Formats: sequence, structure tokens, C-alpha cells
Amino acid sequence: MTAALSQPPTIMPNPTGASPALAQWFAAKAAHPDALIFFRMGDFYELFFGDAEAAAAALAIALTARGSHDGAPVPMCGVPVASAESYLARLIRAGFRVAIAEQMEDPRAKRGTKTPIDRAVVRLVTPGTLLEEGLLDASRPNLLLALAAGDETRDDLLLGAAWLDISTGDFRTSAVPSADLPALLAGLDPAEILAAPGIALGDWAARRAPEDAAPPPPAAARGAIAASFAVASLDAFGHFSDSEAMAAALALAYVRRTQAGALPHLAPPAPQGQRGTMLIDAATRASLEILRARDGGTKHTLFAAVQRTATAAGGRLLAEWLAAPLTDAAAIIARQESWAWLLATPRLAECLRSAIRGAPDLARALARLSLGRAAPRDLAAVRDALAAARAAATLLDEAGRDGEAAALPPLLETVHAALRPAPDLAVRLAQALAESLPARLEEGGVIAPGFDAALDEARRLRDETRQVIAALQHDLAARYGVSGLKIRHHAQLGYVIEVTAAAVAKLTDHPDLIMRQGMANGARFTSSELADLDRRINEAAARAMARERELFAALVAETCQVAEALAACAGALARLDVLLAAAALAAGGGWCRPVIREDSAFRVTAGRHPVVEAALASKARFVPNDCDLSPERRVLLLTGPNMAGKSTYLRQNALAAILAQAGLPVPAASAEIGIVDKLFSRVGGADDLARGQSTFMVEMTETAAILRQAGPHSLIVIDEIGRGTATLDGLAIAWAVLEALHTEIRARCIFATHFHELARLTVELPRLSPHTMRVVEHKGSVVFLHEVIAGVAGRSWGVHVARLAGVPAAVVRRAGDVLAALERRAAGLTTDAELPLFAAAENAKTETAQPPPPLSPVLSALTAIDPDQLSPKEALETLYRMREILADAAPSEGI
Repeated sequence: MTAALSQPPTIMPNPTGASPALAQWFAAKAAHPDALIFFRMGDFYELFFGDAEAAAAALAIALTARGSHDGAPVPMCGVPVASAESYLARLIRAGFRVAIAEQMEDPRAKRGTKTPIDRAVVRLVTPGTLLEEGLLDASRPNLLLALAAGDETRDDLLLGAAWLDISTGDFRTSAVPSADLPALLAGLDPAEILAAPGIALGDWAARRAPEDAAPPPPAAARGAIAASFAVASLDAFGHFSDSEAMAAALALAYVRRTQAGALPHLAPPAPQGQRGTMLIDAATRASLEILRARDGGTKHTLFAAVQRTATAAGGRLLAEWLAAPLTDAAAIIARQESWAWLLATPRLAECLRSAIRGAPDLARALARLSLGRAAPRDLAAVRDALAAARAAATLLDEAGRDGEAAALPPLLETVHAALRPAPDLAVRLAQALAESLPARLEEGGVIAPGFDAALDEARRLRDETRQVIAALQHDLAARYGVSGLKIRHHAQLGYVIEVTAAAVAKLTDHPDLIMRQGMANGARFTSSELADLDRRINEAAARAMARERELFAALVAETCQVAEALAACAGALARLDVLLAAAALAAGGGWCRPVIREDSAFRVTAGRHPVVEAALASKARFVPNDCDLSPERRVLLLTGPNMAGKSTYLRQNALAAILAQAGLPVPAASAEIGIVDKLFSRVGGADDLARGQSTFMVEMTETAAILRQAGPHSLIVIDEIGRGTATLDGLAIAWAVLEALHTEIRARCIFATHFHELARLTVELPRLSPHTMRVVEHKGSVVFLHEVIAGVAGRSWGVHVARLAGVPAAVVRRAGDVLAALERRAAGLTTDAELPLFAAAENAKTETAQPPPPLSPVLSALTAIDPDQLSPKEALETLYRMREILADAAPSEGI
């Protein structure tokens, strides 16, 4: 999880008497008090007051001062506009939001006047509204999630959820019970969340945006969404609950607010209620390390083990498939058929892979173009992506004409149909854009020579004038006798003569020269001749730049006119990439196409853990194992020692279900998977010290979630329930949980345990199938074979594992002696004298069982008295009698 959004100081200095520019800054800050203001001043974004102090600390840059306000220096720091993206990335990662205040007019138009340059906030940069490549992870979506409270059901509150990625245009909604919200959050991993304070976000609370997250009423929400997509009714895109519509409208309004009223190109919202996905809660995702490892990295993850994609968009789509496996058998089979077809045509698959390899990120380029923040390389991305798509389409055309290849499967046919959008635009971009493009339009050279006659003429005049500068510099150096004389361009002074300090005296007395600026190492001069040259060059360069801007803007507008077709092409390229990657994975050997069924079947033959196998690589061979959770044996009880491979076995079968329902190959000889609606993995334990929860408490919390949410179509893998408490308590809990999973929930389950006694429940639990990890002892050493076989472990081999772990030999020997004594005691072959701990316990039991000693005569007499029934005289007589009894008993009592 990321840190909470950092908040810059919101206490504003008094703007009275501020300079015109600083007054603009105060206005921007008042409109965006919770953001840092990047205030454009020439070639820098400047930050002032508390913003400057916060940014300087976060970026480790110098904090200076500029002028004064209210009698005190104004703290200031700044970053160059040309490299602002890298600074923005660091600030966003640190949890800040940044408002970009741009200069809205050419500073040259204000030269010589006292009127400030007009400035306005053109964008609010937040974690969920990023567009720049340098701020985004190319292989992951960057989601903004909005949540709206809906109706209360009998048992829960229904929430509307809407999530979008403005960098790709993806936009979806769903209605989820609040109990399922943690699973949704874990699956989406949103960068930023819009939610009212009453909606509990748990571990994701740090990503809540500091905004008013009150959605509009249902009718207004539906109208706002329909208007945004120019349709008469939201029903044009499917059925949306009121809460989904409210969440979607909330997300759209936030995007507009951050983009100064503009909307990027977005796909219409797609209600996910029409397409089910496997529910995987946060604990299960962490346990299985699907997209991220426990250390936060991606190296040893399921994604890394199966990733064969060739493009950034393909990598994002693969991650999406793994994060949200389908529960629709037809959709899963459609994916399988497509990569199986590519697997059967290896030569074509290799050509397709070459055609799209390295294709630019069309979806993200299109988003920047649609918001008017396009760079030349975004148009180049469109050009090159269209070329890759056209090459892939041509290859699929030829496959369709090839009698040897079967007809394209439906999903590939859909991909094929989307790969030739806007052919006229493709030709025009190929002709218009230069081969190598600059990062910014201002640098020039974006439009190819020969594309536009007017631009070519302006460039010719500009470039010829530059040659004149070189000739004039040579002439002036000879005229004034200064060999080191240079003609340079200065942003404020225009073209000037620069000479070193030693040559200044030679030029000072010339009447045609005017000194404009003294420097520590020389001086700058100008003349009417240079001023005229400056004017002519500026006119020629300005004409060339203006014409290039016009042509670039026209190309951007033409591209945006076909945005929908381009977005469909981007999606088709990503799907083709993932399908080719799946075929490549299957082609490597040892991966199968699983049979997808609607029932509760689960049979994996010679299955393997893809991440562990990849990590082993050439070091060792991974030992495959079968798993059969057929209805008549749906609960597999797994016993065996630590280090024998129980956890790996549990996880590999859970990962097999994910891969199968993602529509991808499975690392096994064969597999039959009945649709899993919910997947739960309780493997491994960890303290949650930040919230005061021990390992056992975390274990019980996760177990409770499984017991409450799982059903007959779920798959559950559980390791060592009850290990965090006393042995008898742990056994009792494990026993009860196993019975509930078997008899009440009736889910498919692998239940690993060290409580071997549970294997005796096969009579009471007829669908319980005991298995164990095969271990052999050879010459006093233990060998773990990592094989799963039918039966029950005879022992836990803990002492042997301690030896392997490096526990000192003396401790291991003593543990072996104690273990042997305990085993003999259990068999009745030894006495407790050999085990002092147990002997002490038995002595304590014996002492406790002896009858108490008889009461003394005094205590007996006192016990027989009822004080409430005695008169004062009787009480006095009783007291004297006690003294007599005590005197008679003193010798024998030792008193």
C-alpha cells in the first residue's frame, strides 16, 4: 500500500500587496489548497511558500527565496519545465497532488509592458489521473476507483463501484456487497479512490482522495453519463444499478475537475454484472503472489512466470486476466481456442509475434492526444502501432486463404476485424511525420520535408538566414579585430555580439555598437545590423514554427476523429499479444489446455508450481504431483513434515485454477477444472503488528472469512490451521473447521495439517481423502521426495528438519533423546523418571488428589457456630469455651 496522500500547508499568507504574478499564485492556491502549485515562469515551474518547503524536502532540491511579502522573504524552489516529468513522478510517489499553472500566452507579447502574463491551472495531477509515460507503469493499469453507497439488502450494504484508466480509456462498473469490497480492492489495486468517509476502505484508506466524494442522485448521474457519451440513455451500454451510475458519474466529474473541464477519450462504461469473475480476496492474492510478491516486487510472481508478451499493452492485459479469472465457461473456452489455433500454426504465430513486437502503446498515446497534451512521439506511436496492426492483419488474411489452416476462431476473428482502422490516417501519418521525432513540438522537425510546400519554404528561409549569421560573425570578427567574437542568441536580448573581457575595450568606442550587458567574463553588444537580422530570422523561424503547429494540430484532430476505431485496434493488438504469449507458453512443453467444466470436477495430472519451477530452472527438477478433488473425494487431507513440499502443492493447485479460468495453459500433463467461483488460500502466516494482531489472530480472521464466504463451487487451500495456539486447542479448531468444510460448505479443499489424528475421521467424513508427502530415511538421514501419495504421515520429522536448518548438533541430539523418551512413554514402555517435566506434573497431580487433613478441635467448634443466633451472653460463654479447647490442644498442635 502507498502512503497517505501528503498535504501541503493550506494556511495562506495574506495576498494584500502581492506582486501581480504572486497574486496569480494566490488565486491558484485558493482554488487548489490541497495541492502543490507548479507555477510556470519561463523555463521553470516555481513553487512558493509552504509548497516550496514541502517540495524542496521531498525532492532534495535547494530552497531559496524570491523577493518579499508582508515584510518577509518568500520561500521558493523550482524545477525545469523540460525535466518536470521526473520531478512530478517523485512527488506523486511521495503522496502529493500537483496543480499545473501554465502560461496561457506568449511571453514575448508582454515584453516591455507591466501587464503580467496570463496564467491558469490546466491540470490537477493525482495518482489516479496520470498520463505521462514517465509517471506510469507500462505493465500495469492505473485505475481511479469511485464508490457510492446503494441500497441495503437483508444482510449487507450494496455498493456501486466504477473504475477507469484515463491513460487507456478503459471504464467499468460493478455492484458489490460491502463484504466483497476488500476482494474488489485487492483485485483492482486502484491508484486513487473516491469514497465517502462512511465507506470503510481498510488497508486502502491511504489511497482515498481528499475530495468531496458525494455522488449525484441516480437520475442526475444517469443523465450526466449519457451526456458525456452523447447518447440518449445510459441503457444504451447495458443495465446499471443506481449505485453503479452514481459511482460512474462521480468518477467522470472528478476526471473533468482534474483535467480543467476536459474528458479524455473513454470507452463507454461496461457493467461487469454481465460477466462474472472469480472472487479472490486480499489474503489469497498475497498468499499466491499472483501479480506482486510479498516483498512488493514482481520477480517471483505468477505473472513473471507466465509472461511472454511482446508489448506493454499486452502485459497489462495479461495482468488483468490473471487478476480476474473468468467464471463464464464459454468465454474461457474462446480464449483457449484462439491460442490453441496459434499453437497449431507455429510459423504464422512467429511471424505475428515479429510483426507486433515492440508496437507502441497506442491506447495511452490516444489518451494524451484526446486531452490536447500530445507530444510529437504520441502521433508517431499511432503511426507505428497502425503499421504493426496492418502487418498483423495481412498475415491473418493470408492464413484465411491458406487451405492448410483452419478457419479463425471467433475471438481471433474479432481481433482480425479491428486491426485495420482508419487506413487514410495511417497513410497520412506515414507521409507527414519525420522518421525521428523530438520530445517536444517546440524543438521543430516534426513534419517530414516534402509534405507541405509552405513549411518547406519557411524552413528554407530560416535555414539560409542561419548561414548568414555564420558569415556575419566572420565579417564582424575581422572588422573589429577580435578573433574570438561570437554572435549568440539571448532569450531577452535577441542576437548579440559576445566578447571576452580582454576584448571589451576594443568595441566600447565603436559608434555603431551598443553595450547591452556586462558579464564577469566579458560583455554583450548589439547594433542596428544585428537587430534587423534578428527580426528577419524570427519572422522566418516563426513562420516555420506556426505552420508546423498548424499541421501538427490538424493531424491530432484527424486522429481524434477516429478515436473509437483506434481504441478498438489498441485492444485487438493487446489481445493478440496475450494469445500469442499463451501459445508460446504452451509450445515450451509441459503445459496443457485444461478441460473447462460447469460441474465441480478438479483433476490435475502431473501438476507443477510455475513460479517455483522457474526459480529452480537448471538447479533441480521440479517433482510433479497429481491432485484429484472429485465430488466423491473433494477434501484432500495432506500430512507430512515441514520442507516436504506441502505449501508448494497447495499453492500450485490454486494457481492451476487461476490459469485455467484466465483462459491460459496450465503447467500439468492434463487438467479438468470445474468452474471455481471463489478461491481461498490460507497458506503461511504473518503477524499484523501494526493493528495488534498476532499470527494466530490473523489465521483465525482469515479462516472466519473462508467459512462465511465459501460455497460448494469454491476452491480452498488451507495450511496448518490451529498451529498458533496450544496443541489441544489447535487440534479442536482444525477438527471443527475440517468438518465444516466437508459437511456444511462442501467445497473442494486441500487441508494440510500436522495433526495426524484428523486422518481417523474418514469414517465420519466419507469424502475425506488422506494423503501425505513421501519421506524416506536412509542411513540416519531424511530425504524429502516431494511426492504426494495416499496415506498418512507416520511422524513429523521435526528433529531432522531442525538438523537441516543448522540447529547446533548438541541441541538436536538432546531433542532426539527427548523425542525417543516421549514416544516410549506414549507406548507405555517407560516411566516418567526419564522425563522430569512429566514426572513433576504427575507428582503435582498425586499431591492434589490426596484427602485434606482433618480440622483441629478449635476450627471444628468454630465451624459449628451460627453467630447470628447467639445472644451476647452465649457469645461470651462460647469464647471462654474456645480458650479451654485451645489450651487443651496446644501441646499436640505445637502451639
